Amino acid sequence: MTILICGSFAYDSIMLFPGRFKEHILPEQVHILNVSFLVPSLRREFGGCAGNIAYNLALLDGSPLPMATVGDDSQPYLEHLDRFKIDRRFVRQVPGTLTAQAFITTDLDDNQITAFHPGAMSHSHLNRIDPAGVQLGILGPDGRDGMLQHAEQMSQTGIPFIFDPGQGLPMFEAAELQWFVERAHYLALNDYEAKLMAAKTGSDMESLARRLKSVVVTLGAQGSRIHVNGRVLEIPVAPARAVRDPTGCGDAYRAGLLFGLVHGLDWPTTGRLAAVMGALKIEQEGAQRHTAARAQIEERFLEAFGYRPW
Repeated sequence: MTILICGSFAYDSIMLFPGRFKEHILPEQVHILNVSFLVPSLRREFGGCAGNIAYNLALLDGSPLPMATVGDDSQPYLEHLDRFKIDRRFVRQVPGTLTAQAFITTDLDDNQITAFHPGAMSHSHLNRIDPAGVQLGILGPDGRDGMLQHAEQMSQTGIPFIFDPGQGLPMFEAAELQWFVERAHYLALNDYEAKLMAAKTGSDMESLARRLKSVVVTLGAQGSRIHVNGRVLEIPVAPARAVRDPTGCGDAYRAGLLFGLVHGLDWPTTGRLAAVMGALKIEQEGAQRHTAARAQIEERFLEAFGYRPW
C-alpha cells in the first residue's frame, strides 16, 4: 500500500559548542553582534521530513514514496535511499542548486542557533503528483508553492492525506490554513504548532477535529493526544532504553501513524505504534541512524504495551 510523502530532503550539519552562548553574548551589545563559536564536534546527517518519514516506513516494511527536490550534492542521499530500497522516482534533482541544509549549533544548556538554506526545496512546486497506486499521503513542510500545489493535487485526485505543516506553519495566513484543512483528512501537529494553529485560525483542536477524521497532537515526553470521533485519546510514550537525540522523533512518529492508517489498525494501536517508532529514534543520534526489523518493532510494542499491534 503506497504512501506518498510530500516534503523536504535535507542535510543536517550538527555542531556542539562546549560552552554557553550566554557567556559570549553581551545583551547591551546585541545591536553590533559579532561572535564566533569554536565547535570541535561536527556531524552531517540525512534529514528533512520526507526523508525521515520514508526511512521509518521502510523499517516497518511499508511502501514509502517520497516526493521532494534535491540539489547537485544529492548523490550520497540518493545512494542512502537505494540502500534501504526506498522508491525515489519522485525525488527530483534541480540543477544549479544545493539540497536544503540546516546548520545547527547547540550549547551545554541545549540552546540552539540554526541557519537554514532551502536550496532545491524552493523548487518543490516542479513536482506533480501521480495518484497511481497511492492509498494515503502526507503533506509536510516544504517550499510554500509546492505545499499549496500538492494539497490541491491530492484533493483533486482523491488521495486522503495528513496535513503536517511543521516548521512551515508560519508561512501561511489564517485563510490559507483553513484552505489546507478543507482539503485534508487528518491534521498532525506538535504542542507548540497546535497553539499557533489555534491562535492563527481561531479554531481549537476539538473544533478542527469535527471537520476532519482526526487531529493528532504530539506532546514530547508527555506522549500524544488524538482527537477522533468526539473523543480525546491519551497516548502514552513508549519507554526508551536511552535518550540520545530527539531530532526526527516527530517524523518517526508520523511514519507509525501512516502505517497504522493504511493497515486498518485502530486509533489506540496506531498511536502506540507511532510512540514506539519515536522511542526507537530517540535512542540514536541523527534522524536516520536507528535500525530495527519489523519483527523487532513488534516486540518493542509488546514490551511497552502488553499486546501485539498486528
